[in-house]
Amino acid sequence: MKNFTHLLAATALSVGLVAGAAQAKTSWTANSVWPPNNHQTMALEEFAAKVKTLTNGELEITVSSGGALGYKGPELLKVVRDGMVPLSDMLISGVAGEDKIFQTVTLPFLAKNFEEAKLLNDTARPYFDKAAEKWGQKILFISPWPGAGVWTKRQITTVEDMKGLKTRTYDKNGSLVVEATGGTPITMPFSDVYASLNTGVIDSVITSTPTAVDAKFWEVLKFYQPVNITIATDMINVNLKTFNKLDKKVQDALVQAGKEMEAVMWQKVAALDKEKEALCVKNGMTVVAPSAEFLAKLAAITEQIRTDWLKDATPEAKALYDEYMKKVKR
Repeated sequence: MKNFTHLLAATALSVGLVAGAAQAKTSWTANSVWPPNNHQTMALEEFAAKVKTLTNGELEITVSSGGALGYKGPELLKVVRDGMVPLSDMLISGVAGEDKIFQTVTLPFLAKNFEEAKLLNDTARPYFDKAAEKWGQKILFISPWPGAGVWTKRQITTVEDMKGLKTRTYDKNGSLVVEATGGTPITMPFSDVYASLNTGVIDSVITSTPTAVDAKFWEVLKFYQPVNITIATDMINVNLKTFNKLDKKVQDALVQAGKEMEAVMWQKVAALDKEKEALCVKNGMTVVAPSAEFLAKLAAITEQIRTDWLKDATPEAKALYDEYMKKVKR
């Protein structure tokens, strides 16, 4: 009987340890509005795998892609702040309606190549960290997009050719560029773009090569003009209260995984751009390399956008802009 009692006690202890281990494991759902094969979603998946490895399974993150959770891009700062999801990828300029400093990254022709975009990102990071903290969240990493070009049904070689275009844009700065060139900017969810191109609601899109591949633009458009109007970025944010509840070792693992993913994404963005562009060409699209004259005139026309932005920018946004311009020597 005594041995049986010991056996029961040992069994109870074993069950308790197993239950304790199960309780120690934390599961999160991470939100992405991008399709499963988009590089931003794939980065989030890789990040989740890194976190699982670094925490020995203590924290598991399941990525919900394609906007399956029902949240729209512009509301994602609020979604993470309110704890509706613990973690989300979000287009930085897409949430700029909530905090103007986030508009900085997509001011037209502010960053003219990937090297300048990385410099802008590094300069902006302390400012963005403070802005995110005000929204009750922490940025784990920032991931770039290839530069945004103009995707059209007819060939564009001059600024005058852009007049009259009905263009889907993804943020305010893009809309201002379309207006400056005599076109009509139209804002709509990414999920509506293909059908709108097919029915003639729009005839052009400002976006990057991965998005063009996601939407199979070659089925509804013919030309791509890689003018690099902007080089957008996504930030992957965690709810700060949720983050602070984690053990220090798990917090450190999230930060480490974020640093590793950010380095990987910036390293491969140029190659990704060429890969996606080649896929579009393979499927029948024509890439129209812009002339120096075209780019110079487009930059000149959109200079007023940057000037107007500075007039209304917050002190923090102006400080960020000035710091970057000194570094880039312009």
